[in-house]
Amino acid sequence: MTEATASELDERVLGRRWTVRLDAAGRGSAAVRVSCSRPSCAEQRLPSAAAGRAAAVAHIKAHLRAAPGPRAEVYCACRAESCRMHIRPDDRQMRAQPWRCGGAVVLAVVTDREGRWWQALECCSRCAAATPGAQVVTTARAASGPAADAPAAADRPSTAPAGTPQFSDRPSPAPGPREVPAPRSAPTRRRRPYGKIAQRVVPYDLQPVVLRDELVELGELFRAYQQRPEPDLALLADLHERKARAFTTWADVTGDINLRLEARRAEQAATAARFQHQQRTGVSTDSDGPAVPRLLTGPTQWEHVRSVLAHVADHSPLPGPEARLLVVMLTLRTAHTGTGNLVGQDVTALGLTDPEDLVEKLTGCGWLCLPGTAGDLLASRPENPTPVTVPSLVPHGDGTGPFMFGKKMRPKLSGWAQKVVSDKKLRKAKATASTRLLALTLATRTSADGRLGPGGTGVALDSLAACCPVGPGELQQLVDRLTATDWLSEAAVTDTHLTGRLTERVLPLTCPLP
Repeated sequence: MTEATASELDERVLGRRWTVRLDAAGRGSAAVRVSCSRPSCAEQRLPSAAAGRAAAVAHIKAHLRAAPGPRAEVYCACRAESCRMHIRPDDRQMRAQPWRCGGAVVLAVVTDREGRWWQALECCSRCAAATPGAQVVTTARAASGPAADAPAAADRPSTAPAGTPQFSDRPSPAPGPREVPAPRSAPTRRRRPYGKIAQRVVPYDLQPVVLRDELVELGELFRAYQQRPEPDLALLADLHERKARAFTTWADVTGDINLRLEARRAEQAATAARFQHQQRTGVSTDSDGPAVPRLLTGPTQWEHVRSVLAHVADHSPLPGPEARLLVVMLTLRTAHTGTGNLVGQDVTALGLTDPEDLVEKLTGCGWLCLPGTAGDLLASRPENPTPVTVPSLVPHGDGTGPFMFGKKMRPKLSGWAQKVVSDKKLRKAKATASTRLLALTLATRTSADGRLGPGGTGVALDSLAACCPVGPGELQQLVDRLTATDWLSEAAVTDTHLTGRLTERVLPLTCPLP
């Protein structure tokens, strides 16, 4: 190939080029497809990227074996695209001077660094050497005889081969076989090791080295924690404590006040994580006791439950523990919009003396609205539930209601209450509505380890009577029944307080006090 600038016209045949690509077969799948730019090649689908790369390499090798060698008279395929494979648009220094193709025609293979495409093309040896990662497969033989050079000589004067001096008093040297320059290897960048934590880069020269290693390790541990399928609050608290100590030392070394503020935030995060772990499990992070997987997992949910019980205590339309329990369950079922669906079993499973009469009293006073009679409600089944409405719970015109939780929170609270009043041992003992209401109330009046009252000091009888309206004499009987059904232990009723603790069996149903 004779030397020429990339902007000159060239009437020779354009060099061959074909590309094999590896692309994803579709979203949500690991399958890939291998396609070739040659029209006669069919598309292949492979189950994985590794299999796709192997098939693509085998395909390009098959083309190289089947294709004839490079032709000496062809036009450089790289030059046809303005040599964009080795002259980048942002390289202004090289773009300012026209690239001059030269050397023998070769058949080269260029591979994407990420292994997404492979391209074989006929180009000049100078372009092949300038292209990073290009591998020369074979070189064309030089054309011999005057016939081979006649077309070029007729159109324009011949030029000397690349790198050969040319003088006006003697003819240009005859073309002959030339050595193909070695391809330029892809540049490798050496990066200094560094770490990252809390959107901050840890300097590679940070001293002492122990501090730098601790910060780098903490960054890796935090990123690994984010990939966990389930949270571990005890582990998260330990990580935040280590981060607080490390950032405090880092602030002392560099004098950066922002690092000290980050250390304080880490201390607060560690405290919050430990408290949340204790609230969820019932044990502290340094305790050897077993963790408690609670049905309601957070303090926010527990406060919502207590807010519902307090609302019912202040707005119950009928007196007595049976009416109070039914109103609590109906309120939890309709709390968000004032409407909900009920079946007969939701009412008959509460241990009420006369459920139909109680429902009629609630509808008669206007607190509950039904499309039919109380008997229709009790006879309804899950496949045909009865829609009910509590007018006092319907949101106002501005969308506000008596409760602050949303539609996703309501079924969690209602499901928790259903679990408590339908406890297996309570059902087996055929517990009364009063007993179930007391169990529901005490589940919200315990400490994290199950002791009654804030800090285990017991529940005041006057506050207990506001949620569970029973007399002092009847309260002792209800406590004995809960003790017999393995709900309470060490229970004692004094003149002012009910002390004791809930058994380990029912700790998952508790909503600990703050």
